[in-house]
Amino acid sequence: MSRSPSKGIAFAFICLAILAVMPILADSRPAGADGLTFSIWLTFWQLLAGLPLFIAETRSGKAVPTGRLSGRTAAVALLTGAIFGLSTYMYVVAARQAGPVSMVIALQSYPLFAILIEAVFLGKRKTRTELGFTALLLAALFYLTTEGTFRIADISWWSAYALCIPLLWSIAHILLRQILAETDITPNQVTVSRLVISGVFMLAVYALAGAPGTLVASMTDFAFQRAALLLGVAYYLELVLWFHAMRHIDVSVASSVTVPTPAVTMLITVLVLGGSVETYQVLAMIVIGVALYGLLLAGKRARTAP
Repeated sequence: MSRSPSKGIAFAFICLAILAVMPILADSRPAGADGLTFSIWLTFWQLLAGLPLFIAETRSGKAVPTGRLSGRTAAVALLTGAIFGLSTYMYVVAARQAGPVSMVIALQSYPLFAILIEAVFLGKRKTRTELGFTALLLAALFYLTTEGTFRIADISWWSAYALCIPLLWSIAHILLRQILAETDITPNQVTVSRLVISGVFMLAVYALAGAPGTLVASMTDFAFQRAALLLGVAYYLELVLWFHAMRHIDVSVASSVTVPTPAVTMLITVLVLGGSVETYQVLAMIVIGVALYGLLLAGKRARTAP
């Protein structure tokens, strides 16, 4: 398939809008609702949203039969499915405990983790400029997690917990991008496959350590199911559009488009929901945005340098 940068950037902008709303939707689950149960149900609604296109692709011959996939591809699918299952549960918990604004700012560390993983495991060396912006980004994240004090004693461990989510995403996306580039498997097929694996993974965890009876009881809870449905559909659309974007542009370019996500979340929180935003959150968002754009620009220059 031929690459179209304009299409990739358009997909990334749509992802920006969805990503800004998702933390608010994740925090909209009823008070006291079990996080793992909510994660399982939103995964179910994600899967249901993706099935129509999956069936259409299968009938038209666009979907790659699973029998053609190599053992390595199947192993990556299983691993990334489990990673996404874990990150989904962590996302739901972080939205409630850290708050949508702090969480969405922490999620902006995604490019940092992607760059670090590429440097460590793929041997991609970084310039002094990239290292400088990385240090600035780390300082801003530390400022965020200490709620503006820079004191270790004031660390918000739920904000620190939220940083683990983009770490898991970056690992999974780097693994999946190679499959998307090397095979004809469609983004929707990747999404549906990983949702099935994620769902099985979370059901297994629920069977071992979940709150008994909550999965069945929540079936008739309208407020619970409405919140799970809205987040599930939004999550599905963001995933499949993100995979489409990665087929046309690099992960770093797509990430640069979504940098302003926290600003949009803040605007919705203040103007639509009537909530409040702390000064340290605004300052952290600004510094992180500057660091990310500087990091991504420095990386682009390093790649095009002779």
